[in-house]
Amino acid sequence: MAGIYVHIPFCKSKCRYCDFASFPDKLCFAESYMACVYREMAMRKEELKGYTFDTLYIGGGTPSVIDENYIAMLVAAARKNFNIAKDAEITIEMNPGTVSAKKIETYLKCGINRFSVGLQTAVDSQLAELGRIHNLKEFLLCTKLLKGRNFSVDVMIGLKNQTIADIEKTIETAAYSGANHISMYALSPEDGTPIYSDYLNGELPDNDQVAEMYSAGVKKLKELGFDRYEVSNFAKKGFESRHNLNYWRRGDYIGFGVAASSCINNIRFTNTFDLDEYFKCILSNHLAVKDREEVDLAWQEEEFIMLALRTSRGLNLKEYAKLFNKNFTEVYAAAIQKVGTYIEVNGDFLKIKDEFLFIQNSIIVEFLRTE
Repeated sequence: MAGIYVHIPFCKSKCRYCDFASFPDKLCFAESYMACVYREMAMRKEELKGYTFDTLYIGGGTPSVIDENYIAMLVAAARKNFNIAKDAEITIEMNPGTVSAKKIETYLKCGINRFSVGLQTAVDSQLAELGRIHNLKEFLLCTKLLKGRNFSVDVMIGLKNQTIADIEKTIETAAYSGANHISMYALSPEDGTPIYSDYLNGELPDNDQVAEMYSAGVKKLKELGFDRYEVSNFAKKGFESRHNLNYWRRGDYIGFGVAASSCINNIRFTNTFDLDEYFKCILSNHLAVKDREEVDLAWQEEEFIMLALRTSRGLNLKEYAKLFNKNFTEVYAAAIQKVGTYIEVNGDFLKIKDEFLFIQNSIIVEFLRTE
């Protein structure tokens, strides 16, 4: 299993919480940028000829802000240069404020079969506070265009003036609109983003309040038929994101475009975050890789533990033994004893109990410290 990620770094305006590589003032470079992405794909064709990719994820930024024909050409370039599985999951992220029937029609024709729609909240005043360019009405129009299609909706908790009732309303809105996958993330106010000032001023919910919001969200999602399969991801049966599952299971993935990350055969590398530098590299027939490092066995083991324990199924003890030639419960006996009330063993899996999954970082770190 291997995946392709393509980063489209353009958007109409930058949300107040956004810490990603996105450029709201450079949309005029979209055509040149996409030409470079197609070229970067061709440059890696030989290197990746032994791989079959069963997911292609187009993220951003806001991929739906650029001309839909560029997206169609992107999917065609991926098929031309790489072995894309016939049943590949091909996803595009969309902001409801940039969607049209024509765009969706083009996406479907070129083979996109999964859509990720950024709602965040169903409360218009909170959307405005976040700096989102859409409102609830535009979200509902977008999902109406996607009726009967496979789509996911992003929901955000921990917002200024947000209540549990607001979260329940947002989840219900997403579910009743036809979503079969919902991602529920806690707002993370990063230093350097405009929303960080709200955090410093104490205007955002504290950790205990966010934990209550999360628990209420999980309960509502369960009532509506969405099963949690990772700490922030919930799906109706059979609609889990294959692309994300590949990350959590340490599958290989290749990234294209500015700031895109890759991990192929335990070599991790990231493209430059500088748009001008990306252009210069690709146009001079050089890859735009900025950082490159080998993931040694100890790091592989740490990642395996960290990623597996984020999921609802947990860590596969037999798979761990096969990969690292040791017994997990013996090696981490001290950590298991320390966090014993938070974990359980179900058959071949050691997992964090459902009620403690939201605080998984404080549990997982005990295993990462153990020799």
